[in-house]
Amino acid sequence: MKVYTLVVELGRKAGDGLPKKATGAGLVCYAAGTDEGEAVRETVAILKQADMAPLDVTGYGTLEERLADNHEIDDDERALMERALTENSVIIAQMTPYYGDEGSQDEPRH
Repeated sequence: MKVYTLVVELGRKAGDGLPKKATGAGLVCYAAGTDEGEAVRETVAILKQADMAPLDVTGYGTLEERLADNHEIDDDERALMERALTENSVIIAQMTPYYGDEGSQDEPRH
């Protein structure tokens, strides 16, 4: 088993838990699997069970592959990867809502 870093693009679906005005979201996930394909399938299945609408998944590889590509990986990120491996699970490390043309609710309106 290895842990893969995945970025998942979400669309909207009733009951998805995203902010009301969001048009979708991006998730950074760490997923355990025997290969990247299995990690992607497990991640998509779990997100669908959580009433989310995964549209696209981009894989960034294992810890070793990311280090070889000169990615900076801090201790917190390594700890989440280790947890995903230990628990044989999918960890959602970050969620960024998308607001389309309306912009973020945090942006000032002119």
